[in-house]
Amino acid sequence: MTRSRLHLAAVPNLLLALLGLVLLAGCATSGQTYSQLQTNLSPPAEGQGRIFIYRTIVLGAAVQPSVKVNDTVVGSAVPRGFFYIDRPAGDYTISTATEVTRTLSLTLTPGQVRYVRLNIGMGFFVGHVWPELVDDSEGQKDIADCHLVKS
Repeated sequence: MTRSRLHLAAVPNLLLALLGLVLLAGCATSGQTYSQLQTNLSPPAEGQGRIFIYRTIVLGAAVQPSVKVNDTVVGSAVPRGFFYIDRPAGDYTISTATEVTRTLSLTLTPGQVRYVRLNIGMGFFVGHVWPELVDDSEGQKDIADCHLVKS
């Protein structure tokens, strides 16, 4: 087979793989959106704050590492998905791990709502997902179309 025929023969397989990733990403984020749930969410209990953790990017859809808060798994980095946790006021470390572990430290005060975006970048073998604290207005805008995922 000539070189050009080899490249053309690979196209259907590549298209099938891409279609599979798109379907996988769509299935993973089929819950209600933040915009749909926002008015029905009760505030955190007295003395607690809330942390929304979300991922807006579909790139690297198959890379969905666990998200830990103070070394306890609380959810996964699902593309176009979000979850939230209520915790007592205090200091927290949020981490994800693929080839490397990435962490974010934050302080939560009573009644405070924090937004943590999970970003993804290229790694040597697999993508790296890292948590980033964003301000309230950016977080609310980012998360609006993300879907609630079960943690």
